[in-house]
Amino acid sequence: MNKEELQKIKQKALEKHIPIIMDDTLEVVDKILTEIRPKRILEIGTAVGYSAICFSEYLEPNGKIDTIERDEERISEARINIKKVGVSDKINIYAGDAVEILPTLNERYDVVFIDAAKGKYPFFLKEALRMIKPNGVILADNILYKGYVMSDYNKHKQRTAVRNLREYVKEVTEKPNIETEILEVGDGLAVSKIK
Repeated sequence: MNKEELQKIKQKALEKHIPIIMDDTLEVVDKILTEIRPKRILEIGTAVGYSAICFSEYLEPNGKIDTIERDEERISEARINIKKVGVSDKINIYAGDAVEILPTLNERYDVVFIDAAKGKYPFFLKEALRMIKPNGVILADNILYKGYVMSDYNKHKQRTAVRNLREYVKEVTEKPNIETEILEVGDGLAVSKIK
């Protein structure tokens, strides 16, 4: 993997205010992936491909990442970035809306990383649970959403996103077959291990 190119991708994303995984969040995810050595990862929300590229380092040999993105511009940028870094053989991009694509997938994944439309997290969770392998891990980034999710935030602008993120947290913390930790890294990361 070309680390220099990866650094450039990160820099460019930050300059253009494209949301990418934060360093402290990435550190936590790196540790989890090192432990699991996944064969298959599903990522919901590719953006410019930065996180998928980072995760590809931890795949077992011949492992694959499926990642979903609906923004045309980001998809073409992600394809270029993935090629530049030299991991095209490990990452497959599904172009389109995750809400439409997820129900058509029938793979089994070791890890699912959710980092897309906050208002859709409960739906993404339902689909992730359908495809996750036993002992798999579901990671949801930005789960605390600027601190709004755990506060009494009720402003109209973000109300749906906050409500749906709360619903996600409730589900992953109350289901008996899921063990969840909510970590205060980045904008919050929910780490859910499936028993």
